[in-house]
Parts: sequence; structure tokens; C-alpha cells
Amino acid sequence: MTSSSTKWDIAPRVPEQLARRLPDVPALLIQILYNRGLRTAPELEAFLSGEYKADQPFVMKGMHKAVARIRQAIRAGEQMAVYGDFDADGVTATALMVTALRSLGGNVRPYIPDRLGESYGLNTKAIAQLAQDGVRLLVTVDCGIRAPEEVAFGNSLGMDIIITDHHTAPAPEGLPPAVAIVNPQQQECPYPFKRLAGVGVAFKLADALFRVHNNCHDSTGEPTRFEADDLLDLVAMGTVADVVPLREENRYLVRQGLQIINSRQARAGVRALVAEARLKPGQIDSEGIGYGLAPRLNAAGRLESALKSYELLLSETDEEARALAASLGEINRRRQDMTRELLETARVEAQTMLDERICVIAGAEYHAGLVGLIAGRLREEFHRPSIVIRLGEQASRGSARSIPGFHITRALDKCKSLLVRYGGHAMAAGFEVRNSDLEALKSRLQAIAREELTEEDLVPTIRVDAELPAEQITFDTVDLLGRLAPFGTDNERPVFLTRDLTVRQCRVVGKDHLKLLLTDGVVVVDAIAFRQAARLDGEVPQAIDVIHTLSRHEWNGRTNLQLVVKDFRPSQP
Repeated sequence: MTSSSTKWDIAPRVPEQLARRLPDVPALLIQILYNRGLRTAPELEAFLSGEYKADQPFVMKGMHKAVARIRQAIRAGEQMAVYGDFDADGVTATALMVTALRSLGGNVRPYIPDRLGESYGLNTKAIAQLAQDGVRLLVTVDCGIRAPEEVAFGNSLGMDIIITDHHTAPAPEGLPPAVAIVNPQQQECPYPFKRLAGVGVAFKLADALFRVHNNCHDSTGEPTRFEADDLLDLVAMGTVADVVPLREENRYLVRQGLQIINSRQARAGVRALVAEARLKPGQIDSEGIGYGLAPRLNAAGRLESALKSYELLLSETDEEARALAASLGEINRRRQDMTRELLETARVEAQTMLDERICVIAGAEYHAGLVGLIAGRLREEFHRPSIVIRLGEQASRGSARSIPGFHITRALDKCKSLLVRYGGHAMAAGFEVRNSDLEALKSRLQAIAREELTEEDLVPTIRVDAELPAEQITFDTVDLLGRLAPFGTDNERPVFLTRDLTVRQCRVVGKDHLKLLLTDGVVVVDAIAFRQAARLDGEVPQAIDVIHTLSRHEWNGRTNLQLVVKDFRPSQP
């Protein structure tokens, strides 16, 4: 068993004066929330209450103009289209916006581009076809903020375009000439929470439309009311799938959405997807979305058409929903097999680039729908920004995943002259590049990485919330930690260090996982170390220090405690 090269960063103890101000809050929770940046008693109490007072949607820049133009289109019976993206965030946002507009009487159709034939975002061919079909108002969700030429083209055809997006916005002079732009990340937008998912921004627009509608009366003088909160199951799935921070408003939206997903009022498509993923209704959490529902919603857009996922979410009958969910499950299994095969090829090439601070690999064999997944696994394994590019005949498309300290979209900003199109966040981005510029792009990104990243940045670090004695590895502790849920980016499941555990058993399970049985002499607990089987080399140390998360694990009708091991080392005397 080889020693780990990962750095362990154990959080400092919380100041005693803060703990004294919260005598009714367990010390472990105070420590964890202090590590999350919550420094005052009111902040901690607000987090634990789970409540969040979101600002009204009209605080968001561009919202008034967007609502006015959509209401005009509904009154006039104009043909509208919702133009989404092919990932789970884009699909849920498309389903949400189409549902909202139809409920208000809108004449609306969905449009989700084909990943292989069209790539991400707005494209002129699709806009031309929609205009020919009579679309006069196009509403984007989860895309469009970096498409000024495409929006101008739509305008030239007599089409008005409203942009709703959440990706990093360019400077004001680079914004598209849209009727309205709704994106909390654009400059001078006063909306306080900037990190909504694409489906979250779409939800704010739907909420604004419903608020205005609910304040009006129909011809009989009786109000017809619609509640945006009925759409929060879609918001929860898209938000978790897009790996945006689960803090503040996002955390509140996901909590509320999970209540719908776990209720008898869950839509037919969600019930069918839950069954296909073999999740238990009533017990689905953010991790169930992340590992069960979201991959299946994403799979169709990766290998076939994302419209299949869209149709599932809007299924009206259980029979239709079950058939679509089964199809998504099969596509997802095929996606898993393809990813494993391509990852082996990518890993070999990445090994040759470890002298660089960014990994950029390209090949015609990489499936366009899987490059992001492969880049994410390379980033995880080699802890450096990783880009995987599928080579095309004249132009190629790439997907990037980054590490803390290297904003990948800003890096692409510095390569703008070499790119056909691009967009993304700090940690993930996609782009298209002409083959003639590919080597220049690779060289420029490597130069940027050498300038912005140090060797220290490339050492993986595990941040530990607290030391947890073995006697505190209990179901009561798991229940206590549940008060911090839902878990996700910026609110990860707490990470603990437990020292001096004896290894009673250690064996390989699956292809590359370690299954352990650990004890301190009194407590005995199961543990699983995912993708760490390669560390089993020779005799297992008798005692180890373990960094882990703690959770319940159900198997064959039994519920046990389980440590999910992130790293381990021989115990020090």
C-alpha cells in the first residue's frame, strides 16, 4: 500500500466566543459551518433554519423588459420558441420555461440543439429555421450570453430574442443585441445571488411572469393563479446537475424541490426516473439527484437527442414516462461503457503531459458527448486543469474542467482570437476551435497555466472539517449532519479525520475499489475507498489514519454506517 501524496489541511478550531454565543447548537455543527465561512451567530442560525429570503425576480437586470415582451407575445398569439441546452441544466430549464409559457396561454415550442451536429449554444442555421417556421420571439435558457453575432442574425430576420443565462458574461460592449438579457452575472445587475444555475435563472423569469399574471384578472374578474414553486422539482434537478454552489438561494431552491420530488405530487417523468435509477421515493437527496437522476437526464444529450429527456419531464402518462425512463437508463449504461474505454486512452496520453500545468489532449476518437466527463476524470486523477478535444475535419470542439485558482473561462478569454466560440464558468467551459489554430491554442493555454499556477497548486489538497473520534461514528452523528443538507458544491458532505484505526479486513471490490473493515477496538465500521485499489501493494499497515465522510449505507434491506474514504496513511506513533 503506497503512501498518499495528498496534502491534508485540517481546519483550525472555531473561536470559543462564537461557540459560547450558540449554546444550543452542537459544537461539531458550529465547527463545520465556521469552516464554510459563516462567522457570526445569525449566519449560522440562518443556515441551520434552512430558510432563505430570495429577492424578488424584478431586482434582476433586464427582467422588466423580458416580462413585458413575453406578455406582448402571449396577448398577440405570436409563435415563441424556448432555445435550451442539451445538458440536464438546459433540459430542465427548457421544460420549466415551456411549461410556464404554455400555462399562461403562450404558443411555444422547444428547441434543443443536437450536440454532435450543432454543438452548444445558439447557431444561425437553427435560428433561420425557427424564423422560417414563424417564430417571432426566441427565449434562450442556459445559453446565449456569448452569442452576439447569432442574436444579430436573428434580429435581421425579424426575430426578437430574450437571453436568460448564468454563464460568465462578457463586458457590456460584448453583450448580444437582445431585447432583454437576464443573467445575474452581467455587470450592474443588482441581484445579490450571482450563482444560480441556468434553470434557476429561468425559474426567476417564470416567477416574474406568474407574479404579474396573478395580479391581473381575466375577463370575468376572477384571478387565475399560477405558482412558480410548483416548478421547483425541475429547479432542484438542474441545479444539482450543473454543480453550482449549494449555498444561500440555491440551497433553498433545492431543499424545496426535493420535497416535491419525494412527494406523491411528483410528476410522472420524475417518478419513472426514480424507479429506473432504483432510488427510494421519499428518501431522495441531492446525492440521489447527482448520481442517479442527473446522469440519466444527461445521457440522452450526450449520445442521442436531449429531446428524449425533455419529453420525459413533460410526460403526461405513467406508461409514456416508464418507456422513456427505460430508454434513458439504457443510453446511460452505454455512456458508462464508452466513457471507461475512452478514459483509458486519454489517461495514457495525459501521462505524457505531466511536465505541463495544464493537460490538453485531442483526438478524433473522443466522442463529443463524453469529452467533458473524460476531462473531469483527468482533472480528478492528475489534479490539473484538463481539456479534451474531439478533432473534426476543419474545426474541433473541446471541453475543459479546472481546479481552484485557475478560472478556465477567463483563460479562454485570453485566447478569444483563436476560438470560434466558447463559454462557461470558473471550473468548466466548452469551446470550438479551427484546426489551424489548435496548436496555437494549446501553447497559449500552457503559457497561461505556467503564469497563473504554481507547483503547489498542483498538489491535491483535502480540507478536513474536524477530527472525529471513533466513538462519535454513530447514527446520531449522521442525523446531526443531516441538518446541513442538501450537500453539494461549497456545502460538501463534511470531511473528518479519524486516527489510529485498525484494519481488520481489506480487499478489492469491483474493478478498482477497496473495501475495508476498521475498528478502534470498540467501534467496528465498514469503509469503502473508491478507485483506490492501486494503493494495495504488499502488506496492509495494521493501523491507519483515515480521512472520510460518514453516511448511512443500505444493502439487502439492512442499514449500516459507512465511511467513504478519501485518503489514508499509516498511523503515527
